Amino acid sequence: MRTRVRGWRWRRNPLRRRCDVVEAWTVLVVAVLLSVVAPLVGVAAGLHAQDRAAAVAAAQRAARHQVRATVSGGPPSAFHGARGHPGRAEVRWTEPGGRTRTAWARVPAGTGAGTTVSVWVDSRGRAVAAPPTGATVVQHAVTVGVCAAACSGGVVFLGHTVARRIALRHRLAEWEREWARTGPRWTQPRA
Repeated sequence: MRTRVRGWRWRRNPLRRRCDVVEAWTVLVVAVLLSVVAPLVGVAAGLHAQDRAAAVAAAQRAARHQVRATVSGGPPSAFHGARGHPGRAEVRWTEPGGRTRTAWARVPAGTGAGTTVSVWVDSRGRAVAAPPTGATVVQHAVTVGVCAAACSGGVVFLGHTVARRIALRHRLAEWEREWARTGPRWTQPRA
């Protein structure tokens, strides 16, 4: 029959060693770090990532504009937008000055020649990707926050594992010293 005594490392008793107290404090620190610090790190990283991503998205929205273009050609239909994914096609549009531009751009799946599509272009008239939406910025911020919280939790667990190994090494060394003192009394032949 085995009885489990809770909190024995915190109570004074002759079997408690210094490494047991250190291990108990380590468990308490790990619990606080995992329940308070790791979520705070995740929130701080997420807010920072959201601010930066929102600034990048605003800069891209300011530097890019949308034009209506006509699909003039593209790859064979077997390679164009396979399985509902957007494909690349050659598109043509007219700039406000009357100059006709041609570029390769992403178009919806199944778009054929002669179809009118919206294309994002930069200040030089090159076809570019659309600027990130608000939902994309939030998704990026949440992902960064969750990853930062998970990484900080991993660092805490790694530190706890190292501390436990060191405590175990000290515990075994203390047991060896104790046995060196008491072992001869137990193994000594009695006459």
